[in-house]
Amino acid sequence: MSFSDLKKQSKLGNLTAKLVKEVEKMNNTGSSSGDDRTWKLDVDKSGNGYAVIRFLPAPEGEDMPFVKLYSHAFQGPGGWYIENSLTTLGQRDPVSELNTELWNNGTDQGKETARKQKRKLTYYSNIYVVKDPANPENEGKVFLFKYGKKIFDKLTAAMQPEFEDEEAIDPFDFWQGANFKLKAKNVAGYRNYDSSEFARPDALLDDDDAMEAVWKREYSLADIVDPSQFKSYEDLKKRLNYVIAAKSASRIDEEVTGEEEYTRGSTRELTEDLRDELNTLQPTRTVSSSDEDEDDDALSYFARLADE
Repeated sequence: MSFSDLKKQSKLGNLTAKLVKEVEKMNNTGSSSGDDRTWKLDVDKSGNGYAVIRFLPAPEGEDMPFVKLYSHAFQGPGGWYIENSLTTLGQRDPVSELNTELWNNGTDQGKETARKQKRKLTYYSNIYVVKDPANPENEGKVFLFKYGKKIFDKLTAAMQPEFEDEEAIDPFDFWQGANFKLKAKNVAGYRNYDSSEFARPDALLDDDDAMEAVWKREYSLADIVDPSQFKSYEDLKKRLNYVIAAKSASRIDEEVTGEEEYTRGSTRELTEDLRDELNTLQPTRTVSSSDEDEDDDALSYFARLADE
């Protein structure tokens, strides 16, 4: 697809219908970053943060402006298990299989362990940073943005407004889309984005040539969920067995080499890098009403696996 075709598609409005259809398909069926390509909202000591970003169209040569990734992150006697889930690719995954067994064993403990080990849903899109008060050097640049279901729901709501007096927009469109005011605050000790909202629809920039240059700076989203980004079932099973089983201190085998990959960084480094992703999985956390949608997703997922 050329840039002129992209603009023509915007005027016709047919991309929005395609996006809505894809969202519905993903909801019915339903890559790790950390490099300088990925933008993250900085917050102050109180947990508050603000920035304005623009979700961008699909990269050149790709069909969709977002990808969906499942992963697991939990701690066992043998250390941390932090891996992409093969269910992203529609394949068997050892943690999902274990969670199904735990859920079906009829005990509260089994269900609680399954909840702690459940899949984490993450989305990736390309964004253009319009305003970043904490890091103004990021403004005017293209980044990958990793976000969760709450923000994705706001994208979906923009495409499918709830009320008749609200106009549907394609939040990924250069011309008919809208800037997204990302607002973070601390609610009961956890990051909350409920106050985030879209501005009024408007072109990202005044010049098509400038927007085409932005488009060409986008990163591949397909690469994030490429099979090469996932370990084999056998390797994941081996790692899972190591994490959930208490090992004898005298046992030394090839698994130790793999464990070093997880422990060579300090605990402080692990906590700082993964706090946002792991804080919802801490054993001491009580499930609140704000987690209801994620828990429902987990319950229905395990139920589907049990029926297969």
